[in-house]
Amino acid sequence: MLFPTVEYALFFVGAFVGAWALSRRLVAHKAFLLLASWAFYAFGDWRFLPVLIGLSLEAALVAKALERPNTERTRKWILGVGITAVLLTLALFKYLGFAASVVGLSVVDLHLPELALPVGVSFFTFHAISLMVDAWHRRIGVRVRVLDALLYVAFFPQLVAGPILRAATFLPTLAHRRDLYDLDPPLALQRIAAGLFKKVVLAQVLASALVDPVFEAPGEHASLEVLLGVYGYAAQIFCDFSGYTDIAIGSAALLGYAMPENFRAPYAASNPQDFWRRWHLSLSNWLRDYLFIPLGGSRHGAGRTTVALLVTMVLGGLWHGAAWTFIAWGAFHGLGLVVHRAWAAWPAVTKLRAAPLWKPVATVLTFHFVCVGWVLFRAPSLSSAAEVLGVIGRGVGGPVSVGLAALVALALGVSLVPDEALAAVRARFSRLPLVAQGALFALLLVALDVLSPRGVAPFIYFQF
Repeated sequence: MLFPTVEYALFFVGAFVGAWALSRRLVAHKAFLLLASWAFYAFGDWRFLPVLIGLSLEAALVAKALERPNTERTRKWILGVGITAVLLTLALFKYLGFAASVVGLSVVDLHLPELALPVGVSFFTFHAISLMVDAWHRRIGVRVRVLDALLYVAFFPQLVAGPILRAATFLPTLAHRRDLYDLDPPLALQRIAAGLFKKVVLAQVLASALVDPVFEAPGEHASLEVLLGVYGYAAQIFCDFSGYTDIAIGSAALLGYAMPENFRAPYAASNPQDFWRRWHLSLSNWLRDYLFIPLGGSRHGAGRTTVALLVTMVLGGLWHGAAWTFIAWGAFHGLGLVVHRAWAAWPAVTKLRAAPLWKPVATVLTFHFVCVGWVLFRAPSLSSAAEVLGVIGRGVGGPVSVGLAALVALALGVSLVPDEALAAVRARFSRLPLVAQGALFALLLVALDVLSPRGVAPFIYFQF
């Protein structure tokens, strides 16, 4: 079920009314939201609902077992078995075919069935691992209840594309009843409206009019047009993913639940490390806390840190998809982090980095570094990525649509708006009379209907 559809609007109205009608009966409220979340997921493909239920139930039982006063050796064994079971499930659906192809085989050669990829499997896998690891570290702060654990993994606003929630943060909120008077509907509706605009206008138009044609046949376009297509994809993926996040945050807020921010003006970053502190924050923080730090982090010298960074980023790339392009994308960002770390520690560049003009120059360089990575991320193969970069490298001019260039600039401009400015706009909107708020929201919906292309494409991150 896609967010920008009438089906989701009707579903959410039902979920909203039901959840608040049961808000004084905490167990019934959570059970209703769980069933609504499972219905939301089953609407897309009911065949994969048992995967979601089974994986989240396994994680819940492991988390409860880890709460018991067992020996540390027993607890380690329980955690290891739990995480292994979850990762094997992910590998079965997502990586079996790729692993077979690496050794020159196919699932047909191995006499195995070809399995479709459950939507959002990577996201609810991360939630299951967070639940077990947080229970292992005793971070959660409340007793793990099976109902709460199932709802944590399946909560529909974030189920298929995040933001990735932490069990230690979300489960304690389920221990208390929601209060209707704590809601801020104008703020939630602003987030939903912003997300709809980013997705159905900016991202969809960029994809259909520019990005898809360029990446499908880069050799048929001039260098400037291909370069604009790469910039367009940088804008598209931000608008698409941050648009989803805005709708998810707004939907959760209307149900009384807070979600973490996932973006902070990512293309304003001035180095690769800064980019990952602004882009897909919930994933960046998850990889840092559950992978990079356990691998040694930055506590054991430059060599160990380099290995930890490269392994973390390559696995982060592989998490996005079972393809060499995603592995190359992860390795590319890992090398960028390693090189920047070494460069920043070099005493000779201290004065350069302190110069007034350095930050804007570094921001432009970082943006183009990220764009090269996006070519690997978007291209269907490494050879196709090389072709895109090769066409740009030829430097052959050609006509470029002024309208598309303006749209790319607008979408990239949206990605540069600082958090403080967004907060100020939201606060000003909230101070308007309710009639004015409703009129503006209705006007935006009409504008979206007029400006958006027919049909709604799935969000990019649904495939992960």
